Amino acid sequence: MGSAISTTEINLRVLVIDDEKNIRTTLAFCLDQIGCQVTAVANPEGALEALNQKAYDLAFLDVRLGQSSGLELIPRLIAGCPNLMVVVVTAYATIDSAVEAIKRGAADYLAKPFTPAQIRLIVDQCIKQRDLKRQLTDLEGRLREAAPETDLESDSPKVRAVFEIAAKAAASDAPVLLRGESGTGKSVLARWIHSLSRRSRQPFVVVNCPTLSEELLTSELFGHTKGAFTGAVRDQPGRVETAEGGTLFLDEIGDISPALQAKLLRFIEEKVFERLGENKTRHSDVRTLAATNRDLEDLMRKGLFREDLLYRLNVIELELPPLRQRPEDILRLARRFLVFFARSVRRQTPELSKAAEAALTAYDWRGNIRELRNTVERAVILWPAQVIEPEAFPAHISARIKSAGSPQVGGNFSLEDIEREHITRVIARSPTLEDAAAILGIDGSTLWRKRKKYES
Repeated sequence: MGSAISTTEINLRVLVIDDEKNIRTTLAFCLDQIGCQVTAVANPEGALEALNQKAYDLAFLDVRLGQSSGLELIPRLIAGCPNLMVVVVTAYATIDSAVEAIKRGAADYLAKPFTPAQIRLIVDQCIKQRDLKRQLTDLEGRLREAAPETDLESDSPKVRAVFEIAAKAAASDAPVLLRGESGTGKSVLARWIHSLSRRSRQPFVVVNCPTLSEELLTSELFGHTKGAFTGAVRDQPGRVETAEGGTLFLDEIGDISPALQAKLLRFIEEKVFERLGENKTRHSDVRTLAATNRDLEDLMRKGLFREDLLYRLNVIELELPPLRQRPEDILRLARRFLVFFARSVRRQTPELSKAAEAALTAYDWRGNIRELRNTVERAVILWPAQVIEPEAFPAHISARIKSAGSPQVGGNFSLEDIEREHITRVIARSPTLEDAAAILGIDGSTLWRKRKKYES
């Protein structure tokens, strides 16, 4: 039976590292026959030199390379080519050596003698892995184009730690509880976890819990039958069925009623439910993620949230810090929003002045990333100049910064200092020098001379 992947689709760069010439020749022949681009070397030095020349997708590495250990070479190969899939080849296969190879970063382990069919299977696995990485990169790119908040890079150690745990959590089907203030990016993180999971090709379904009454939310989740309540004119499947095979994200779960909490607990534990108005038990295979900005432990003590549901939801718990606790990210996010919104309104991407940067970093962002996004979007739409000044922001943000070095009317500054500051600000917010001159009430040549004077 032939492989599902045709020879013409392979185009895989493979590095063979073995000190036995006949093994190098045999492997190279097998790989060449199925369409791979093969480079064969006999020692670690040759392998590292080959990696300096170009990137590889797959490497077959012998455990023993003369006096050298192939296992010690694995980390160096991966450091030189992070996407490299390393397969260890040996005639001395033991469980201990296999475990050691995997610990050092190998993806697979192949015992000698091997068959062409085994080689082809490994090549097919490598191609699938490579294609999945490409699809993920493409997905992340498209998500960033659609919504700038999906940039999940951070300069904050706190946030990086959250992302690292989230990436590990994505590999399982365990429930994840995301905590944090409104606007911190919980829904974006939930979608990212889904995109990294084995369910990524299946639906990601969001249920916004606070927006519906208990009856309507029950129907939204589990569906209903015709006549189940006033207005139910036909059978309707719920979000649980829509999410089949994928991920169900329950946003602001702290707002659901105790009665619905009981049904939700049963569904999470047993994967079973009934539509509203019927007795038929249905099954659904979904992964549950939940988010809240409320103190669930406090609600639990007040009898408003079930203890057993809380412990079932927070198998893995992630807390996103508010933006004021990750000031390293404020300007990076602001610049990303600038690029995104400038593209959306078809204008050249503006820059932030030093004073504007200071205003953004001085503000405490109680609305978190959502408030920052709205602030930058407003500035891009309304501020005409290419350099954004604090005046482009709402007054409660721009008022936070009064630079000690900036001359203020009525302060201990000379008239020349005041004039220089005023002219600089007017030029910064004006589309052209002619517009700035008109605002200042002087002719263009006078403004040009004053500008040159103050710039010098």
